[in-house]
Amino acid sequence: MIAPTQPSAPDRVELVIGGMTCASCAARIEKKLNRLDGVTASVNYATEKARVDVTGDISPEQLIATVEQAGYTAALPAPKVEAPTEGTDADDPSAALRTRLLISIVLAVPVIAMAMIPALQFDNWQWLSLTLAAPVVIWGALPFHRAAWTNLRHGAATMDTLVSMGTLAAFGWSLYALFFGTAGTPGMKHPFEFTIAWMDGTGSIYLEAAAGVTTFILAGRYFEARSKRRAGAALRALLELGAKEVSVLRRAGDFHSASGTHSASGSSSSTKNTPTSTGTRTNGAVEQRIPIEELAVGDEFVVRPGEKIAADGTVVEGSSAIDASMLTGESVPVEVGPDDAVVGATVNVGGRIVVRATRIGSDTQLAQMARLVEEAQTGKAQAQRLADWISGIFVPVVIALAVATLGFWLGTGGSVAAAFTAAVAVLIIACPCALGLATPTALMVGTGRGAQLGILIKGPEVLESTRRVDTVVLDKTGTVTTGRMTLLDVVAAEGEDVTEVLALAGALEDSSEHPIARAIAAGAREKTGTLRAVEDFSNIEGLGVQGVIDGHAVLVGRPRLLADWSLELGHALEHALNTAQSEGKTAVAVGWDGRARGVLVVADAVKPTSAEAVAQLKALGLTPIMLTGDNAAAARAIADQVGIDEVIAEVLPEDKLAVITRLKSEGKVVAMVGDGVNDAAALAGADLGLAMGTGTDVAIEAGDLTLVRGDLRSAADAIRLSRRTLATIKGNLFWAFAYNVGAIPLAMAGLLNPMLAGAAMAFSSVFVVSNSLRLRGFRSNAS
Repeated sequence: MIAPTQPSAPDRVELVIGGMTCASCAARIEKKLNRLDGVTASVNYATEKARVDVTGDISPEQLIATVEQAGYTAALPAPKVEAPTEGTDADDPSAALRTRLLISIVLAVPVIAMAMIPALQFDNWQWLSLTLAAPVVIWGALPFHRAAWTNLRHGAATMDTLVSMGTLAAFGWSLYALFFGTAGTPGMKHPFEFTIAWMDGTGSIYLEAAAGVTTFILAGRYFEARSKRRAGAALRALLELGAKEVSVLRRAGDFHSASGTHSASGSSSSTKNTPTSTGTRTNGAVEQRIPIEELAVGDEFVVRPGEKIAADGTVVEGSSAIDASMLTGESVPVEVGPDDAVVGATVNVGGRIVVRATRIGSDTQLAQMARLVEEAQTGKAQAQRLADWISGIFVPVVIALAVATLGFWLGTGGSVAAAFTAAVAVLIIACPCALGLATPTALMVGTGRGAQLGILIKGPEVLESTRRVDTVVLDKTGTVTTGRMTLLDVVAAEGEDVTEVLALAGALEDSSEHPIARAIAAGAREKTGTLRAVEDFSNIEGLGVQGVIDGHAVLVGRPRLLADWSLELGHALEHALNTAQSEGKTAVAVGWDGRARGVLVVADAVKPTSAEAVAQLKALGLTPIMLTGDNAAAARAIADQVGIDEVIAEVLPEDKLAVITRLKSEGKVVAMVGDGVNDAAALAGADLGLAMGTGTDVAIEAGDLTLVRGDLRSAADAIRLSRRTLATIKGNLFWAFAYNVGAIPLAMAGLLNPMLAGAAMAFSSVFVVSNSLRLRGFRSNAS
């Protein structure tokens, strides 16, 4: 019997999309691709990428052709080359937009001033206005005209269509009025007449509306493009974490061949690859410094204290402590020795070790995390802009009304000039002057106020998420806690002085570079002042340290170290040590002169403001959940201190995103607060990512909001401010559209006085700006 064939897994194709101007463009491309048999596509406007799963015979070329039929460009990703320097204008769409915006502002401001201030209307001022406005409407608005033409060819309408039609209608009618009407006569004025009267409009110009709308909308697009450019910054920051060079061990014969190979690749590498003899091994191998790209699986490399581990591998010589907190979230350094696995980009904080590379390049855990971040960003649902959604309905209706108005006036015997005046007036009054200000002004004020409070909001897409969030997931290390080891308690044996125990232990640990030792030394220095001198200091790898202080032979380390010297802890100290370990803390034993004298308790301390912050988040209707790579006992102890009921502990970095995905699949709208590399994918995959500004660049770039101060109370402030800013934007949009809808009937009736329309448009814009400025009164709840 022939077994039934299993359906093949879908092939994933990534496409780089060009030509998108708004979120509705992404939705249109996605719709087109999903119409193909066996295709499931997700298009992200922010990253300008499409992720396509194909279960059939459809080739990438067919996918590209489908996107091009929709009026956009598509291409397979180019092979990765060295990343361009951050801050250059290469491939930066905001650089060209910035130039376009600045020139438009310089030209448009005098046009608007002359139209609105009668005192500036000198003889023939209208011709100067035309000279200044023409470049703005033609060149400044060129991106909108191009997008409108693309949309027209494919039977679609977006905000670009409305902006292009409105500005061209205003500019075109102004040209007609200047050359064929009475608006071009010397001494023409725009008086402020607040009356509604029927008129043919040949004495009125609308250049200030055309130039002003173009400039306002360009400002909004510039801020949007600048925030979009940051979408890939998380990946750049992740890749920057890895080591750039590595000290590989080569045998004498291998060294010469390797050196020759490297020098052949280019003259610049000959200097880089000059061998050094800073370390030798018993087998005669010497160290050679090479670029990380030349490291191969099976190579053995040296990692000294303070250096990053170049690639995933296995320790073959030496022992040390590895700080993996950035990748794993584990606050306590991990002790490693021969045959133990280590992960690339983690930091060696102990002794010299030799590592054999097992995974390099794109196979390392760091590279896998970069892929997780990218997939989380690409898969995030696009926040459909409200203005674009309304324009999809509003634009066709306005066009239909303008055509109907023209037909009505011509059909009822009106003059051609009057009929065109009314029809063009419909298009002009529908042109969204206040709408162009609605989002940028609220964002500008809201984000400015946020920056004053230490809250950085990346873009308008962020705000929509804050309104619906009902669950907030908090990383433990560095978010709820300080993220660094701190001396919490000193337990002295019966008859011993606590201060003396701490003073001797702190003095001895001050000679060690281990993070736990540094915490003890810092605690001792803070409580006892100057630390005493140490003689005959030595480090017993994996166990602790020993030395002589004031004639006392002092031991500090694991209980096993004291046991090796026949120092018994006793019942009280044993109980203190077990209690600390059961709470997920680290306990260090201290002894001298043949007796165990005390136990020092070290752990990652809770931030003083964390409990208050959790209470504020609950007050906003959010359910806090702690997510951490630490052990369950440590996590539960911290959660109880700050008032968190639900804890998810012992989670691997790659599983944090899976937890976020599971919570979302359960119907929750999830905000994630974190600070480490291990949080980056979860921050990108959450509905709302809040990155602690005291954390890594990767986490900050992957988040939607950045909390500069590292105070968890800022998370509650950020959500409150975002919700308030979103409400302001929606209020602005409502009044901007209400103005248009209310004025269109007047335009259709031929009763549109240009100055009344101009005054109403100015009032609408002033209202939008004033409403946005109310955000400056937002206050933080942090005491």
